[in-house]
This record gives sequence, C-alpha cells and structure tokens, in this order.
Amino acid sequence: MVIYEKHILANGLCVLIHQDKNTPLSTVNVLYKVGSRDESPGRTGFAHLFEHLMFGGSDHAVSFDDPIQLAGGDCNAFTNSDITNFYCTLPEINVDTALWLEADRMQYLSINQKSLSTQQQVVTEEFKETCINQPYGMVWHMLSDLCYKVHPYRWPVIGKTIEHVTDARLEDVTSFYANFYGPNNAIISIAGPTDPEVMLNMVKRRFESIPARPMVRLERKDEPVQTDARMLEDEGKYPSSVLYLAWQMDGREGPDYYAYDLVSDVMSLGRSAIFYQRMVKVLKVCAHMDAYITGTEDKGLFIMELRPAKDITMEVMEAALWEELDVLQKNAIPLSILEKLKNKNESTVCFSNVSAAHKATNLAYYESLGDANLINTEADRIGEVTIEDVLRVVNHLRKDNVNTMRLIGNGTEVDANVEDQDDDEEEDD
Repeated sequence: MVIYEKHILANGLCVLIHQDKNTPLSTVNVLYKVGSRDESPGRTGFAHLFEHLMFGGSDHAVSFDDPIQLAGGDCNAFTNSDITNFYCTLPEINVDTALWLEADRMQYLSINQKSLSTQQQVVTEEFKETCINQPYGMVWHMLSDLCYKVHPYRWPVIGKTIEHVTDARLEDVTSFYANFYGPNNAIISIAGPTDPEVMLNMVKRRFESIPARPMVRLERKDEPVQTDARMLEDEGKYPSSVLYLAWQMDGREGPDYYAYDLVSDVMSLGRSAIFYQRMVKVLKVCAHMDAYITGTEDKGLFIMELRPAKDITMEVMEAALWEELDVLQKNAIPLSILEKLKNKNESTVCFSNVSAAHKATNLAYYESLGDANLINTEADRIGEVTIEDVLRVVNHLRKDNVNTMRLIGNGTEVDANVEDQDDDEEEDD
C-alpha cells in the first residue's frame, strides 16, 4: 500500500506527497497533461519539442541540469501521446533545489529565438536519425495514419513531418507554453523521507504564487468504431519483410483494457507463450513474433508484429496466423495459463512501486488518469480479469476490423533471436 496525501493549491496545481523513510533520496516529479494528442494537425511535434525546451533555462536559472548535478542529483523527462513528464532525484537535503527549478521554468521559461533554433536543430537531427535514416523508422507514422482517421493519435509523438518542427515560429511555441505549462495543467508528486507537512509547505512556498492560466484544449474527436478492413503495403529497402496487424482496443480506463493486455502476454510473453510456440517453434513460419498494446489514455491499439522465417512467404505466414487465431477464438485459454500471467503482471505492478522514484512517477501518472489510488488497485484490476473477458477480447481480433500493414523487404533475413524495441515514448533531456 502506497500511502500519500493529495492537495490542490488555489492556482489548480495538484500536489501528491508520499513519505518514504527507507531512502535518503527524494524524487520530484512534475507531469503536464499535454502530449502529442493536444497538438494541431498542422503543427505537430510541439510537445516533444517542449520536452527539450524545458531544459533550456529560465529567468533565474541559466541551466536546469547544472544546479541539479551540483546538488548531487540527476534529472530527465519523457513525452508520449498523452503527457509530458519531468523528474529529478537528489538527496533529501537538496530537494528544494528541484522545487525552485521546476517552479521557475513553470513560470519563467526562457523562450527566445536562440533557444528555439537550438532545440529545433536537436529535434530535427533526432527525427532524421530515428525516423528517416532507419530502415523501419517510419513504421509508427504509417501505422498510426492507417489506424486512426480523426483522432490525433494518427501522428507519432516526434511529429507528423520534420517541417512541423523546423518551421515552428517563436510566437507559436510561446503560445503553446502559455497554454499548457501552467500550474492548473500540472501534477507534482514527491516521494522521499521528508515529513509531508514540511514538504507541502516547501511546495507552497515555490508554487503557490504562480498564477493559473486560461487554457484552451483543442476538441478531440473520438475515433469511430472500425467496421472495415484496411491495408497498407510498402515495398522498400527493409532488411526483412514485416507484417503488422493492428486492432482498435479500449483506452487506459476502458473495461477491457487489462484483458487486452493479458491477451498480448498469452500470445507472446516469453518463449512458452502460445503463439510464440506455435508460430516460431512448431510451424516455423516466423523468425520473430510479438504482440503488444499501445496503452494510450484514449482508444488504443492491439498490435501483432511478425517476421517470416527463411524461405517462408508473407502469405504463408499470414494464413498460418489467422488459423491460429481461429483456434484461439474457439477454445478457452487454460485457466492455469491465465492465472500464471495474471500473477506475473500483478508482481510487475507491485515491483514497479518499490523505489521512491517509481512511486513518484506512478502517482502522478495515475492521477493524470483521474485516480492516483490506481497505484494501489491496479493489481486488483488485473486479478479480476476472467477467462470470459479474455475470450471476448480475442474474438474482437477479426479480419473485418483489422489494419494490415505489410513491409516487403529485400530478402535479407533477420536472426530469430533479434527483437525490435518499438516505443512511442521519447526520453531525453
């Protein structure tokens, strides 16, 4: 049980404090409820750009990193479709240094043409390195655009095109900051040995005087239920062919979210997983396969990724996959397998809340979903998933509502032991 206090300051800032007497370190986590889904379709990549800009200094601190390092700490950040998150871990005695820096950049971030041009160049190089110059670098651009037609998840976190970042104007960037990076759109969570009352007073001293800002959030249309099958095929200079199958699934707070998560584990978590065994070991039609979910706050995606084995065509592999899905849809998954996976997931959730740093980050994230107490109840939600829930979800994975993306390679095969790390989350400073 993670015990915490929650306070809302007069300016709208949400403050979560967890006292952890087992560590000499404190973690200060500041989450802004802004991600790539809050961007205009013609100006994407701004949330990720701001992840960089926020480390460029403020009116009373030329550098953010240097004072943190001098205080014996470290800091970093990540951006995804839904949020931007900044975190610092440092000795308890120096925790006020982090609070001062976070408050100063919340109110007085240095945004000028020089800092903007510098970070535009950094992000542009990152776009080229991770997207343009990588064989599979545009996968998320293509797949997101295929699966989403109205929701802003249809572009990736780094931005839809490189020009949206390179052409960003100072007035556009300043407006984005003024709109989203105020106290009434932020959650600060702190975990460490300091007494909660003392910590709250420290937070108030630094943040209470920051005025709330009028905030305009673009209307976000719900993605319609998909009732058609969609196809995208791209033949290019890929090291090997890859098949992606993607289906719409519940968002983070949807009733079947955890069932989808468990189904992805049933299929591919470890070498004993059902689909991995059948497709890779028994039928030998895959060199590699994986199943995973995007885990977004709004309607997300359930994705299967497969690479054909040597001398196996994409058509043969895809046909085998649908046959295995048909078997899974007609036969209940053994209860022993489901319980094993539920126990594994529950233990993962529990272990994710061991360190003070993770507790601070998780508290802020769950609060952004609407309930910080999910940090204590998520394992229970996983445990409540039934065989019937899993079977219902599996039967949603059909041919008439699937998004199929085929990347046709040049014949170079990939080692069966090599696994790609696909992630829509950016982390750097």
